[in-house]
Amino acid sequence: MSAPRLTVMIPTCRRPAQLAVAVRSIFAQQGFAPGDVELVVVDNDPAGSARAAFEALAAAAPVSTVYVHAPIPGVAQARNAGMAAARGEMVAFLDDDEEAPAHWLAALVAAQARHGAAVVFGPVRAALPAGIDEHRAYLEDFFSRAGPAEAGVIETYYGCGCSLLVRAAMPPGDKPFAAERDHIGGEDDLLFGTMKDRGARFAWEPAAWVWEHVPAARANLSYAVRRAFAYGQGPTAAAAAARPVRWWGVLGWMAQGSVQAAVFGLLAGLQWLIRSPARARTLDRAARGLGKLLWFGAFKIEFYGRSAAA
Repeated sequence: MSAPRLTVMIPTCRRPAQLAVAVRSIFAQQGFAPGDVELVVVDNDPAGSARAAFEALAAAAPVSTVYVHAPIPGVAQARNAGMAAARGEMVAFLDDDEEAPAHWLAALVAAQARHGAAVVFGPVRAALPAGIDEHRAYLEDFFSRAGPAEAGVIETYYGCGCSLLVRAAMPPGDKPFAAERDHIGGEDDLLFGTMKDRGARFAWEPAAWVWEHVPAARANLSYAVRRAFAYGQGPTAAAAAARPVRWWGVLGWMAQGSVQAAVFGLLAGLQWLIRSPARARTLDRAARGLGKLLWFGAFKIEFYGRSAAA
C-alpha cells in the first residue's frame, strides 16, 4: 500500500467524548481520494485510556487510522510520537477539543500549494458552554484564534492546533518538538521559530477554520488569566532557550513586561472598582506582562500532561 499524502494528527489525553467529535470531523472531510489521508491518534495517557474509544471509531473509518500510545505525559512527547508514526508528506494538526468543518483539510492543502508555504495556519472559533454569561465576550476571544482578514503569506506564526506542516521543511532530527516544553507548552513556538530562522514561509487561510469546544472547567476568568500569564512567559523563555542565549531578547522582554504589568495592573484595579466591562481584557494584558517578567523556575505554570482538564 502506498503512503498517504496527508496525515492528520490528534493528540489526546483522557478526553474520550471530545476525541470522538474531533475524529468524526476528520472522517467527514471532503475532496480527497481513498488512500490520500491517514489519521494518527496519539494517546498521551499512561494508562492508554483512549484505545477503546479509538478502536470503536476506527471500525467504521473511511480513512486509514493509526493508534499511538505515548505513555510519558507531555505535549511534546505526544507530538513527537505522532510524527514518528505519520507517513504523510504533510501533517495537519487538530487538537482533541477541536472540530473541523468538512472543507477544512482541503482549504489548508490548497493554501499550501498556492503560497508554497512550509506551514499554513487557520482560525479557531471558540464554542463556550451555555450559561457562561460573565466575561463571555472576552472568553470567546481568548479561546479563539483570529488572524488577517485575507489569505496570504504572513511573517508571524501561531500554535499547532489547526495547522498544516510540510515535513520536508522541518529541521533535521527525529524529535522536532522540544521535550523541555512538555508541561508548559510552547513546543510548537520553538519549532516554528527555528523554521522561521531557516527561511521557512508561513501562510494564513481564513477558510481553514475549526471550532474549539471549551469545557466548563476552563470557561472562566481564573483559568484564562493563568493561561494569559503562561502565554506571556513564552517570548522571554524562547529567548532564554535559544543557543546561544539571546540575552538582549530576555532583558528586552522582561523590561517590556514590567511596564505592561504595572500599567495594565493599575488600570485593571481601577476598572474592577467601577465594574467596567473592559476589566477582564485589561487584566489579561497585565497577566501577560507579568509572565514576560516572571518566566523562570517556580513561576512556570504547567498546563499539559497533568490532568484531563489541561
